[in-house]
Amino acid sequence: MIGLLQRHGAMPLPPYIKRARGGDPVDRADYQTVYAAREGAVAAPTAGLHFTPELFAALEARGIKRIFVTLHVGAGTFLPVKAEDPQQHVMHAEWGEISSTAADAIAATRDERRRIVAIGTTSLRLLESAADESGRVRAWSGETRLFITPGRHIRTADMLLTNFHLPRSTLFMLVAAFSGLARMRAAYRHAIARRYRFFSYGDASLLERAAT
Repeated sequence: MIGLLQRHGAMPLPPYIKRARGGDPVDRADYQTVYAAREGAVAAPTAGLHFTPELFAALEARGIKRIFVTLHVGAGTFLPVKAEDPQQHVMHAEWGEISSTAADAIAATRDERRRIVAIGTTSLRLLESAADESGRVRAWSGETRLFITPGRHIRTADMLLTNFHLPRSTLFMLVAAFSGLARMRAAYRHAIARRYRFFSYGDASLLERAAT
């Protein structure tokens, strides 16, 4: 099946990236993270597009460890929230997995009082789906429909690297839950005034979790 898709299919891209019929072959490399390993997502976790082998080497030289998890981003990630009450929004399901090795490494990082930095809303959503009430991440596999909105206490990550997201999107609601709605409104006013780039190939922000 994968072979048929690769031969006859077109690279799935966000609706705001316009391509001629059949797409552009360079998208297979450009719209892909350097650490992608498993088939299944229909969209790239775009915060990861900022990373290169050289940046990974620089982070490793600073003693910063990296742990990989899997969440297959679905097409529903591009759906705006149309309901006046966000809780009425039907969240799309996405399949993910955190191996026991990854879960143990994340738990050890927390026990050592080191910061956990989630790369992208995709990773944060998966961590929150796999965490127990204390915030400890367990090995996990399955589908998640977790909808993170302002007012939810984030239990897992200390920081979040993410791109700038559109209003009325589930992704903006997630970052507002992470750093606080007032802070994110101020950050977005700054981004718009300075003409930061939004969307998949846009600029990134490094957010701290709001104090509780």
